[in-house]
Amino acid sequence: MRAATVCAMAISIPLMAAAAWAQNNATLSERLGTLAQRANPGPCPGNPEALGVARVVEIDTTGGPGFGFEHFKAYDFLRDGEVVLTFDDGPWPGNTPAVLRALAEQCTKAIFFPIGKHAIWHPEILKQVAAAGHTIGSHTWSHADLSKLTPDQAKEEIEKGVSAVRVALGQPESSFFRFPALRHSPELLTYLSARNIGTFSTDMDSFDFKMRKSEQIIESVVSKLKKHGKGIVLMHDFQHPTSLALPELLVQLKNNGYKIVQVKAKEPVQTLAEYDQQLEKELGGGTGNSRPILSVVRTISE
Repeated sequence: MRAATVCAMAISIPLMAAAAWAQNNATLSERLGTLAQRANPGPCPGNPEALGVARVVEIDTTGGPGFGFEHFKAYDFLRDGEVVLTFDDGPWPGNTPAVLRALAEQCTKAIFFPIGKHAIWHPEILKQVAAAGHTIGSHTWSHADLSKLTPDQAKEEIEKGVSAVRVALGQPESSFFRFPALRHSPELLTYLSARNIGTFSTDMDSFDFKMRKSEQIIESVVSKLKKHGKGIVLMHDFQHPTSLALPELLVQLKNNGYKIVQVKAKEPVQTLAEYDQQLEKELGGGTGNSRPILSVVRTISE
């Protein structure tokens, strides 16, 4: 396999709804950032037929845009046959490292939405996720159903989850958030918008948390992708059957011609100092080893 040439080009995301929102902000291409199209940067060690990463999409989360057709239909940045892999509820011993190994064997990337408590309990595992180059968002502090909490309680769940990731890693990560059980309210979406945090729903839920056999998870994902043709896929690195299913699932995605898109945020999330300080104490005063924020494509040309 010859080394691929990195090229980039601007994108135009089809506007299907929320036209007023886009008009009151920057142009659509500016809102959603830039798209770098590239083949795999080189051979995947030990796997010349790896799934790899077909494209990297950078999203400007100013104003808190939402993604995933289950709840947000304003934007669609995926082409036919393209897939975004997402994993919720980690980091967790055994399961998350197994998911990372499967992704590494295929030289591909995903978005992880960790629970804040789990990040504080297992910062060393979350650091493995970051070191492997995956995108990391947040998924509340305790996975509480925010629709059942008061507004102040819900905001605290969000902010503690965001800060937990920063404290566990020693630096903030992506300004992406996913609601537990995908349950949100207009008020909380407005809050995230003011915080410039993008919300991810999904195009298809694997429902892997309901399954006990890896074959069921593989069938769930592949059959839904065949139906929809593309999409953001929700899975859980907390679930053991998912960690067992992933190696074969990735092979099947490759064999069926799907291409993986990695999604990054243009800017890291801005955490709130009061929650950072609270969680630094909970972790024992340490903030982990800091690492430089990875640069992303800024200038786009054909």
